[in-house]
Amino acid sequence: MVKASTEYKRAHKSDYGHEKIELLYHDQWIAVINKPSGMLSVPYPGSKARTAQAVLEDMLRKQGIANAKHKPYVVHRLDRDTSGVMMFALTEQAQEKIMNTWHHMVTERLYHAVAEIGRDAENLPESGLIDDPLAQNAHNVGFVPKKGDKDHSGHDFKTVAARTNYKMILQGKTHILFELSLDTGKKNQIRAHLAAHGYPLAGDEEHRAHTDPFGRLCLHARTLEFDHPFTGEHMKFEVPEPAEWNTYVEKGDLHPKKPVWDLPQNRKDVSNKSGHPQHEELKLGQRRLTAKDKAHMDFIKSGKSFKK
Repeated sequence: MVKASTEYKRAHKSDYGHEKIELLYHDQWIAVINKPSGMLSVPYPGSKARTAQAVLEDMLRKQGIANAKHKPYVVHRLDRDTSGVMMFALTEQAQEKIMNTWHHMVTERLYHAVAEIGRDAENLPESGLIDDPLAQNAHNVGFVPKKGDKDHSGHDFKTVAARTNYKMILQGKTHILFELSLDTGKKNQIRAHLAAHGYPLAGDEEHRAHTDPFGRLCLHARTLEFDHPFTGEHMKFEVPEPAEWNTYVEKGDLHPKKPVWDLPQNRKDVSNKSGHPQHEELKLGQRRLTAKDKAHMDFIKSGKSFKK
């Protein structure tokens, strides 16, 4: 089922499906690009959407560089809605060497993200480590399960270890600009870890964000620093996040416009003709669920948030 945010972008985003990559560097072994938000890094079974890998290969072919053996090979990924610096190998030999030495050759990967200060946000220190284990819901979206959560078969969720280092580099009234680095590279790791502590990323439909100021997920892979796998040269590529992110955090979003997935017609809890959600009936002694509880239960029960 198509997400409400995807439907909206398809109708209103001028370059939807035609996003462009920026080639930052290439030699005979590697290529480094700046991937836009909204573009898949690599293809997945059944998808016909344009990918950064395919667009890069087309660019190199037009330059007379790419051929059957010299073309982009995957060494890591960025989520579709994440923008920023990304590397490809250009030969199978380079791919194998990079993937086998990734944790040694890469010396720094930094992400910047704008996160909401949720109503149930925990009072986190200004910097630290989040190491909650991650699970995946029915739609392969990463999340942090709570004690006692069960999957659709009634079993405990299978989890994987995940470690996210964070630092709050700019704090506003309603949002925070985070700098993050990963000790592990699990699917949706940053988004799931921050959301679990009450700081969903702005523009994140999957984790029930209530703000979408830029019509995109506010997560950007800013820095990739590494030792070249063949020459040994130390290289650093840095593409800053959009400047308006800082301005937005500094000013605060005191009167946020509801994101498309938070509108009545796109909410799961709408069940009457007026377009207003019906109030839940509580049994004696039952606690009313917080927004954070509901978001978490939605992951467990239906896989994705705010689906029709």
